[in-house]
Amino acid sequence: MPQIAQLAETYASQIFWLLVIFGFVYFVVGRGMVPKVMDTVGLRDKQIADDLSAAQAARDAADEAEEAWRKRENANREAAQALVSKAKGKAQVSTEGKLAEVQARIDAQLADAEARIEESRAAAAAEIESVAAEAAQDITARLANVTVTETEARSAVQKAMAHG
Repeated sequence: MPQIAQLAETYASQIFWLLVIFGFVYFVVGRGMVPKVMDTVGLRDKQIADDLSAAQAARDAADEAEEAWRKRENANREAAQALVSKAKGKAQVSTEGKLAEVQARIDAQLADAEARIEESRAAAAAEIESVAAEAAQDITARLANVTVTETEARSAVQKAMAHG
């Protein structure tokens, strides 16, 4: 085979050109392109790390702001509860005062009504007594033909009413 026979004659030049091409590729790719790619990867990694640290800082700041908001909200809620309690206390005192005034008026009206009832009862009792005394005088005069004085009739009616 003639190709194999030529191999010895072209062997040295093929190895030379193989070394030249690999050397060229090594210097162009290995020394020129790889460092640029590695620098780009390093910058990308640094940017990602910076972004992650900025995101963590923002998350921490948001957590702090949320905690501060919750504290303010709780303080406002407590203040509102205090105001409500204070208003309830004032309303209760006011209501109790008004109820006391109304109760005093009702008690006064009740005492006045009881006094009028007692006056009416006494007047009615006196009226009944005088009517009964007159009736007793008339009855004794008609039935027994006895004349009884008004004083005697009244005292007899009073005695009967006391026992009755």
